[in-house]
Amino acid sequence: MNISPSKLNTFLMFKLPAAYITGVRTKHIDDTTCVVSVKHRWINQNPFNSMFWAVQGMAAELTTGALVMKKVKETGKNVSILVANNNASFTKKATGRITFKCEEGLKIDEAITKAIETGEGQTVWLNANGINAEGVQVSSFNFEWTLKVKS
Repeated sequence: MNISPSKLNTFLMFKLPAAYITGVRTKHIDDTTCVVSVKHRWINQNPFNSMFWAVQGMAAELTTGALVMKKVKETGKNVSILVANNNASFTKKATGRITFKCEEGLKIDEAITKAIETGEGQTVWLNANGINAEGVQVSSFNFEWTLKVKS
């Protein structure tokens, strides 16, 4: 099965319903980049009339995680993946449509290759920045993904 935006969005509906209900949607995925979008609405707001940080986190994690899932699937190997750490910073109220982009597919390739060659677990830090419709960054998320080839 090829990983595509429509298949990822269907996956969200059944496996991550909180992300689906709050409007998180994959817009694009290729070998190096994944783009996920979410619009500020009543269902995902905080008391300060902006998007709740956890909704931004779900979109950002999906942006990085979808790339990891795609890369692992392409290897044909049984690779365990898990988020070990994350951090975030918020620089502006998240209102309107927020788009998260991760362009670090090559870093994932390197980590998976090393995990396969050495048989040892690897980690890779991936970044996803949230940008509003005016092109202003509202948040930045970093996720440390662990990759280990299962025997």
